[in-house]
Amino acid sequence: MNQFDRKEDAVRHLLDDGTPPAVPAELYENAVRRGGRMLRRRRALRRLLWLLLLAAAVAFVVWASIAQPWVEPPSETTPPLTNW
Repeated sequence: MNQFDRKEDAVRHLLDDGTPPAVPAELYENAVRRGGRMLRRRRALRRLLWLLLLAAAVAFVVWASIAQPWVEPPSETTPPLTNW
């Protein structure tokens, strides 16, 4: 009998027993507490990422308004003036 068959037999034995196994009383409270903590952390992380994205967008807009990269820079040399 391989390991899969042994596990399957153990699960079948548990399910065929009829009475569900005893669950510790504090399991529900612990699960609710840990789930709430995970949700708060995810919400805080999501807000932090949105804040970073907003800060990056504002920084880009400020840089673009100051540097104006779409404007052609002025010429460094002037063409010679002849025939005047």
